[in-house]
Amino acid sequence: MSEDDSFANEMADVKPIKQTRAKLHKKAEATPGQAVRRSLAVANRQSFDPLVSAEVTKLGSMDILEYRSNGVQHGVYKKLRMGQYEIDARLDLHRMTVDEARREVFQFLRECFYYELRTVIILHGKGDRNADKVAQLKSHLAVWLPQIDEVLAFHSAQKQHGGTGAVYVMLKKGDKTKQKNRETFGLR
Repeated sequence: MSEDDSFANEMADVKPIKQTRAKLHKKAEATPGQAVRRSLAVANRQSFDPLVSAEVTKLGSMDILEYRSNGVQHGVYKKLRMGQYEIDARLDLHRMTVDEARREVFQFLRECFYYELRTVIILHGKGDRNADKVAQLKSHLAVWLPQIDEVLAFHSAQKQHGGTGAVYVMLKKGDKTKQKNRETFGLR
């Protein structure tokens, strides 16, 4: 018996469904309070800058920035730390105030994630010229970067890229990159 005959034999007693339309149930109306909260959440999601810096530990010019979120493999972090990934974009914060830098960092990383850039560098300076020798922007970056969901890891740069006056930042993969990897490597 062929596969077609076997399939036809198995499907002999199957009856077609008579109903051709699905019944849709209307969702319950949102209360006025819920509607306002939802609209504010949607509006704020695109313009809200979540970076806060209430408690900032003051860092010096030679202090090293380092962070690795859960799930980042040791080898991947080591390659980032050693500057072995191609740098896709850079942001220079020199001569900016802390507020200007906060806005620029948030916008820059959001755009990098949107364009699916993986490794970027932020040049923040060492703070050697400050009277108190405190690296203000570096100190704030150490607080801001872990607050951004898209940031997987960061580490102070190698000497050829600015040393302790710059930081490598690794971002999460975007949806397009994830899909491309699934297709390339046959993952589900």
